Amino acid sequence: MDVDVNGTVADGFEPVREAFAANFALLGERGAAVAVYRDGRKVVDLWGGTRDVDGTAPWEHGTAQIVRSATKGVAAAALLLLHQRGELDLDAPVGTYWPEYKAAGKERTLVRHLLAHRAGVPVLDRPLTPEEAADPDLGAAAVAAQAPVWEPGTDHGYHAQTYSWLTGELVRRITGRPVGTWVADELAAPAGADLWLGLPEAERARVGRVGPVEAPLTSGALKTRPKRSVSEAYADPDSLTRRAFAAITPLPDENAPAYRAAALPASNGIATANGLARFYGSLIGEVDGGTRLFTPGTVELARAEQSAGPDRILVVGTRFGLGYMLHGSASPLLSAGSFGHPGRGGALAFADPESGVSFGYVTNGFRKSVTADPRAQALVRAVRTALA
Repeated sequence: MDVDVNGTVADGFEPVREAFAANFALLGERGAAVAVYRDGRKVVDLWGGTRDVDGTAPWEHGTAQIVRSATKGVAAAALLLLHQRGELDLDAPVGTYWPEYKAAGKERTLVRHLLAHRAGVPVLDRPLTPEEAADPDLGAAAVAAQAPVWEPGTDHGYHAQTYSWLTGELVRRITGRPVGTWVADELAAPAGADLWLGLPEAERARVGRVGPVEAPLTSGALKTRPKRSVSEAYADPDSLTRRAFAAITPLPDENAPAYRAAALPASNGIATANGLARFYGSLIGEVDGGTRLFTPGTVELARAEQSAGPDRILVVGTRFGLGYMLHGSASPLLSAGSFGHPGRGGALAFADPESGVSFGYVTNGFRKSVTADPRAQALVRAVRTALA
């Protein structure tokens, strides 16, 4: 559909506006926003379409959306910042901070294994209901009791849902604060980012309704599939893929106020595109003269490859640093040095230290894709063109 694209781009970044408009005209976008900072200065701030995937009210400046697994990059920042402050040793056993986690053969699991998706607990033998998943005590107890499906540290596979309790409980054990509160105080506020893990009631009116959208047949975005795609693996009820995503069963209603108010660091962060771009910009530098969150050494930790190759859950080859997806075929980012995280079926956020770029994209229309959404990728290519 054709829409009016609102917002601004700096000189030279006109290709991003063109790609953003084309997403509506050619790729079935319903409502979305994209923001880009370079060297701490905003160079792209665009929005358009409808606020709700199933509505007609316009998307406004400041409209926020649930960003699914793009939340994982925020959770990773929490643990890396605790390491930077000397409160967390990445090479210590998880049980050093969380004694109950030593159960069922996990006593040698290191903190870095959790961040790099090498912990071996992507599934729960007894999935949690959405109500149980929202209780941090129940979620932590479930992963602490779970036996690993591979020896921790020996292989990698995407911890789609269990990443919530693995990371959130570590933050809670070390700081004594709920992970959502800690993120608000130590990450979102210093970055000046509209970003929430556990949506406050006062912000509910800003958040649009999300839902599935189908890819247009003429998009040209489909590529040759691997021998077994993640969608095919997900359709197999006995596969690790299906079991990992079904660690919460049934899948939560992402538009429900109770779900949005919960703090699930794997899946239910809510943000504006500008909030994500500011957050990642604050990891690598000062945004508008504000606080820099990561030292250069911590940036290198974030993007140092920890896992690479065939993913036990996502089937395709993936690359992870400490909590972040790295540039590769599964999730193409701006350059080889970029680090960030997509959200299943849409959202994307990352930083690229070499170019000084930080990027945030949010949408209300989710596709079946897990990582490389064609709408987000069109915008990344446009940023690359602008920089060239």
